[in-house]
Amino acid sequence: MILICGAGITGLSIARELLNKGFCDITIIEKEKTLGKHASGRNSGVLHAGIYYTPDSLKAQCCLKGNRLMKQYCKEKGLTLIESGKVIVTKKESELSTLEELYRRAKLNGALVEIIDEKALKEIEPYAKTCKKALFSPETAIINPDEILNSLEAELSDRGVKILKGVTLNGVKGSRIAVTDRGKIEFVKFINASGAHADRIAHKFGLAFNYRIIPFKGLYKKLTKEKANLVRGNIYPVPDIRNPFLGIHFTKIHDSTVYVGPTATPAFGRENYGIFDDIGFETLKILYRDFSLFISNAKFRNTAFTEVRKYFKKKFYEDVKDMIEGVGIEDLLPSNKVGIRPQLIDVNKKELVMDFLVIKDSNTIHILNAISPAFTSAFAFAEFIIKEYFMEKNNGKLV
Repeated sequence: MILICGAGITGLSIARELLNKGFCDITIIEKEKTLGKHASGRNSGVLHAGIYYTPDSLKAQCCLKGNRLMKQYCKEKGLTLIESGKVIVTKKESELSTLEELYRRAKLNGALVEIIDEKALKEIEPYAKTCKKALFSPETAIINPDEILNSLEAELSDRGVKILKGVTLNGVKGSRIAVTDRGKIEFVKFINASGAHADRIAHKFGLAFNYRIIPFKGLYKKLTKEKANLVRGNIYPVPDIRNPFLGIHFTKIHDSTVYVGPTATPAFGRENYGIFDDIGFETLKILYRDFSLFISNAKFRNTAFTEVRKYFKKKFYEDVKDMIEGVGIEDLLPSNKVGIRPQLIDVNKKELVMDFLVIKDSNTIHILNAISPAFTSAFAFAEFIIKEYFMEKNNGKLV
């Protein structure tokens, strides 16, 4: 039996690909009683299109292919799919070189992108502002993450996959028995797709002790209904490509709400959605990791300084006012949409891990740092996992 820990988009997609390749005895355990409680259900709903990622990375390998596979799935299942595209705008002339680098990466990754001028930008997003040039990505799209999760759950259940909700993995006994709060489960292969808790699960198997999660809180605001018509699809800034955050952006989702966000503020817990949520003993460890990075890593220090100030509405507004016309500070409303980005760090190098990370040991596979664009990449990433870790290299047989 194959046991998957975590019923987010990664775990569900891997189970689906296993079925497609002939495996049939699959169980998924999920600590929550419903799906989509964390990153998979709290993301922006944007299908990314392979722009930001260095061509040699797993993100680059899986993002664009995943985008196309997810679109195909939505069309086949009749799920929400809005192919609205995206523009990346510059706020100042010094960002033009980074825009060119994004264009270079996107082309190497096989993405369909175009450098456009201010006049062309107005035809796509009439109220977007840019300094001389912008980048247009027509393959970026909007989906409804909850719809996809529910569709996958129904499909997997119909095909015989057991999805056990409200089950927490507490430990492992030997090399083939998972100890849960609902009893023991024997497995032949174990896949750790636990998202924000993936490092903890790997540690239970004696692996990846040099990796730890630092959570970042993504706060959003939303535009007033009167100003929602100023955004057609997605308006993104040029990000600091030294870090894995894309910056506060405007996204019109499936119900025509325009969200503005997210921030990337250091959080106090892996599930610290509210002020006091998930505050405990581990908070001290997280604060220590934050402090260590703050002292030793200039990129992290700069991000921390910049992002913390965005708790204040004035600073939040200052970050987006040069991206769009007609939006004042009074047009940014509070939002209860909050996400946590479980960012992996290498504690030995004191660096943020920029790519997806997979660690295999004996009969276990551990997926670490499954952060954006993990939802977009999920179907392609699942294909990669099965091909690389479940198939013999020489003759393509399942193992």
